[in-house]
Amino acid sequence: MTIREVQTILDARLLTGEDSLDKEVLSACGSDMMSDVLAFVKDQAVLLTGLCNAQVIRTAQMMDILCVVFVRGKNPTEEIIQMAAESGITVLGTDHRMFSACGMLWEGGLNGGAGYDKFH
Repeated sequence: MTIREVQTILDARLLTGEDSLDKEVLSACGSDMMSDVLAFVKDQAVLLTGLCNAQVIRTAQMMDILCVVFVRGKNPTEEIIQMAAESGITVLGTDHRMFSACGMLWEGGLNGGAGYDKFH
């Protein structure tokens, strides 16, 4: 699935990363706990979170996450958006709740990564 497809499925606003919309993502993770993201996320992932601080972008940088989606209508600061832009991380915002957004992506064919395929 491409980031553009993620944006369409979630009816999300593009906050930065227009040039990366055609990049392919392989899995998704929904979490407000960055320690869980560090433990479970693999490369080329989408991170859905309601946590709206710079630590989200720092975690995304470390884990090679391609796209961060802020859920529940959360609006990151310009500093957070700029940090993501400098790192090549696409940032989207959606009004959907995390549970709904994850379910919508699952229905669209995106999975949770290695080990989760057996459930789909």
